[in-house]
Amino acid sequence: MESPTKDRLGELSAAGVSIWLDDLSRERIESGNLAELVAEKHVVGVTTNPTIFASALKEGERYDDQVAALTRAGAAVEDVIVELTTDDVRNACDVLMSAYEASDGVDGRVSIEVPPALAFDTEGTIEAARSLWRKVDRPNLLIKIPATTEALPAIVATLAEGISVNVTLIFGLDRYEKVMEAYLEGLEQALRGGVELSTLHSVASFFISRVDSEVDGRLEKVGSEEALGLRGKAAVANARLAFQKYEEYFGGERFAALKESGARTQRPLWASTGVKNPEYSDTLYVADLVTEGTVNTMPEKTMTAFADHGEVSGDQVRGRYDEAQALMDRLAELGIEYDDVIEALEEEGVEKFVASWQELVGTVEAQMEQSRK
Repeated sequence: MESPTKDRLGELSAAGVSIWLDDLSRERIESGNLAELVAEKHVVGVTTNPTIFASALKEGERYDDQVAALTRAGAAVEDVIVELTTDDVRNACDVLMSAYEASDGVDGRVSIEVPPALAFDTEGTIEAARSLWRKVDRPNLLIKIPATTEALPAIVATLAEGISVNVTLIFGLDRYEKVMEAYLEGLEQALRGGVELSTLHSVASFFISRVDSEVDGRLEKVGSEEALGLRGKAAVANARLAFQKYEEYFGGERFAALKESGARTQRPLWASTGVKNPEYSDTLYVADLVTEGTVNTMPEKTMTAFADHGEVSGDQVRGRYDEAQALMDRLAELGIEYDDVIEALEEEGVEKFVASWQELVGTVEAQMEQSRK
């Protein structure tokens, strides 16, 4: 009989997967919950987004006094958002500092997003990244920047200034290659500018579950037995092919030269790993993407599920590239065009990115209005 105390998250961590929590709130920080997850659940990082902050504001009262004080001082809603979110992220960085130091800066990271309205504004993104970096003022911060065409030069410039970056909203392989290209260019500029490369860190957030949501809908329209049998497989195959690209880029001569100067690889981060289809295993996007040198950022629900019944069955990514490509080829034969899928996901991703910010603005405005009564 299997021991009920089996440490499944510990096994995942031992397999080389960094476990990051896709959630943050003042309640988690001040109650000691985040520190407990770090101490007991192998959590070594935190990712945030505006929807996460909006939810935290709606559910707790720990922000009320600060919102009221800022409102009385005449702060605009955007300034209130900056104060609330950077305070939480700074405090989370402090909680994660031990993981940061123990991993030589690789983990112990907390991410904060630039405002989504800047997704197509290169200079605006650069300035927002600088401002957030200065405001939080912690070495284990990551500035989250979307992988839009306009933001790619901002990623280069931000890295060149010695600011660590989490590149988000990556769905397709071509875009992922451009992200890695931007990372290498940023490292090269940083080196020329005298930045110590060992202090620069980056992850590339490759979205998982939304790929299956989009592809599954198209397979259901095809409706054949073969098509229906391929549901729930595209996302993992896509991520495995992304990892193949990662190995190619960071195994090449260009990075080797940078590595000699202390550069780190830009680790793949599996994002959107909560399963959306209840027919699928609730640990699918964790168990099937286990490989050393990756990050998996999970909602607590997914983390709890893996702790309860997740399985680590060796490396599930390296060496499975032909299998992944064969799956993609089968989808193409059924009329599921990869480029069209990715284009749809990128458009939807930016829309959700902006809607998430609008949700946060609306939540903070309501809190400010309430504080005036």
